[in-house]
Amino acid sequence: MTNVAVLSFRLGSADGVSVAAAQWIAALGRLGCRVRTIAGAGIADHLIPGLALDSRHPACSSELARALRGTDLVVVENVCSLPMNPPVTEVVAAVLRGRRAVLRHHDLPWERDHYAHLLGWPPDNPGWHHVAISRHSAAQLAGRGIAAIPVYHGYARIPRRGNRTAGRAAVKVGPKQRLLLQPTRAIPRKNIAAGLALAEALGAVYWLTGAAEDGYGPQLAELLARARCPVRRGLPASLRMVDAYAAADAVVLPSTWEGFGMPLIESALAGRPLAVNDYPVAREVASLGFRWFPVDDPAPLAAWFADPDPALLARNRALARRHFGPDALARRLSATLARAGLAPPLAR
Repeated sequence: MTNVAVLSFRLGSADGVSVAAAQWIAALGRLGCRVRTIAGAGIADHLIPGLALDSRHPACSSELARALRGTDLVVVENVCSLPMNPPVTEVVAAVLRGRRAVLRHHDLPWERDHYAHLLGWPPDNPGWHHVAISRHSAAQLAGRGIAAIPVYHGYARIPRRGNRTAGRAAVKVGPKQRLLLQPTRAIPRKNIAAGLALAEALGAVYWLTGAAEDGYGPQLAELLARARCPVRRGLPASLRMVDAYAAADAVVLPSTWEGFGMPLIESALAGRPLAVNDYPVAREVASLGFRWFPVDDPAPLAAWFADPDPALLARNRALARRHFGPDALARRLSATLARAGLAPPLAR
């Protein structure tokens, strides 16, 4: 049996890296791999605080080596992608040298203004294989001398439909109120102001599920205080994200940049129209045939509400299942393992 370790700053949370890592963990298990998880924070088989994003004292290399003992492959989720905690990355890279590893890059330094000047990222080693989450990122890595294959996110199982009634009741939205969901964290590139503006133009309640991070709290509070529409914050403990999607009448992803952007697929599987900003990976995914609405022009989405076209939602859902469902993810992961010199048991 192939033993795989999945390693990240944090796992088991609602952030995009944790969600995408959970998809791979489930899919690897379905392929017959034995998976152990290692993280600095959150939920994992091995919690090593020195691997946490905010750790001031990096993990001891011997402690990490013990946690990796017996593994055939290590999948590293973003720890070697951004210089968010370089001492932690240095320990991870040192322990991984000479081991089979897949470095999965959700974000890259040149995509962030405050990291763009740094050189030498991501680290590389002959035994490592780099995975980008889009063709756009794979091409940028290639331009910097690092060969990477694009592997889209995907689901080991299609999420169940959520509970619309429970979702709307939990955030106190009436049956006749329109609800616009922004299922993201609150940081500058998530472009909260544009999400609010769309909700205001549509006469909708605006619901932001994620927490403010990276010191964005005061700016977010100011934006919400000026909002000219009702606002809901956070995901009540009684709800799952699928309930939030079910409760919404539409979804907005106004980000100026995303490494991928899981709401592109989640909204389609939930059968909800999506308004999305024109960032590079959104254009890449749209080329598969998805039909979305602009964030900066409320008229097309307002017209859709006035005369809904169920065929648009059905087409988006079918595309999401075809390109990001269990079979597609299993094929991509089998190919990734094969490139790393491993054949998952169910693929032999």
